[in-house]
Amino acid sequence: MLEEILTLNIFAFIMVFSRVGTALFIIPGFGGTKLNMRARLTIALTIAFLVTPVLAGQLPSMPGAPLNLLLLIAGEMVAGAIIGTVPLILMASVHTAGTIISFVSAMANALAFDPISQQQSAIVAGFLSTIATLLIFVLEIHHLFIRAILDSYILFQPGVAIDFGDTLYLLARHVADSFKIGLQIATPFVVMSITYNLVLGVLTRLAPQVPSFFVIMPVQIGLGVVLLMITVPGIMFVAMSNVERGVTHFIVP
Repeated sequence: MLEEILTLNIFAFIMVFSRVGTALFIIPGFGGTKLNMRARLTIALTIAFLVTPVLAGQLPSMPGAPLNLLLLIAGEMVAGAIIGTVPLILMASVHTAGTIISFVSAMANALAFDPISQQQSAIVAGFLSTIATLLIFVLEIHHLFIRAILDSYILFQPGVAIDFGDTLYLLARHVADSFKIGLQIATPFVVMSITYNLVLGVLTRLAPQVPSFFVIMPVQIGLGVVLLMITVPGIMFVAMSNVERGVTHFIVP
């Protein structure tokens, strides 16, 4: 019994933790640098400990050579990184939309911390990203993240080489879709900016004596804030639906 615990169970736990821990250190909501490192490690260890008895049957036998063991662990970490990167890319649509909104609404110079990009970003991007991160837990989408990690053992079988061609195509497609959705979310603000600048150009030609510089910025920011207040629910609905739809592809029916 002791020999089984020292060989099979510890090996299975290390294999499961390699994938689960890597994914949880990347996935939005769990992988932020503002989250305490010990808390993230505790969550990853707890989930790995709970699911190891269920997933142990899907793991290969323990290799005899240390090099083969390292290759298995590296393969599990790569699989976990792929599963964790996909939700991060999907959530990036909110950051893209916020950045575009900031530029067209004359608010790009105001910076705030963005929990998705983990750096200082335009204030609208940080605001929308913070709301999106909160909604992940309010709407319990983080349960889908964990379910996707567990079901990934069917998609990326332990000990089987990952098809990097298909994986890179999947990631590239999600990047393109994320940018497209971010631009679609910001479309009302782009239209507002174009219309406002056209009207301002006509006004400048008709009344050159109007101090346009002092008129442009306050009115443009005010219109952007009002439109943002109106569209935030719709923005979050589209963004969360996109994240849920993208993660569901990794979940076995």
